Amino acid sequence: MSGWQALPDDLPPEVRHFVEQLRRLKDRTGLSLVALGARTAYSKSSWHRYLNATQPPPRQAVAALCRIAGLDGTDAERFAVRWELAVQAWPRPVTPARPAEGEAGEEGGTYEDDPTLPWWDEPAKERAHGTNRLLLSAALLLVLLLMLGVAGAVASG
Repeated sequence: MSGWQALPDDLPPEVRHFVEQLRRLKDRTGLSLVALGARTAYSKSSWHRYLNATQPPPRQAVAALCRIAGLDGTDAERFAVRWELAVQAWPRPVTPARPAEGEAGEEGGTYEDDPTLPWWDEPAKERAHGTNRLLLSAALLLVLLLMLGVAGAVASG
């Protein structure tokens, strides 16, 4: 994998394997990080962190890369399993928690799946609801403009 920076030596094997596979998949697309960022809901710098194992990618980022690379069905499911294994083994950053007054703080962090989805990945039902609201707003605006036009014609006539 020429062109990639070396992964940390102390990376768990599940994480190393996943990131190497993710890099191969990204290389398979032929896209730069900028182009990959433009085709997904994740920035160039986010992809840089994911592909250099400094941060685990959200499940949706992996799904987006699989889609762009043309993976579907069983291959995409395998990638999802690799993601699960890697996220479970991913080294947690040591971040001091803010203890309440009089309590001892705990160290450690958790990775949560990113709940945000780009609009094109929203389920059709949710997308349709948003589309219906947009159509209703447009219809109300059109009625308002027609009423203003009629009022203006009556006032000038």
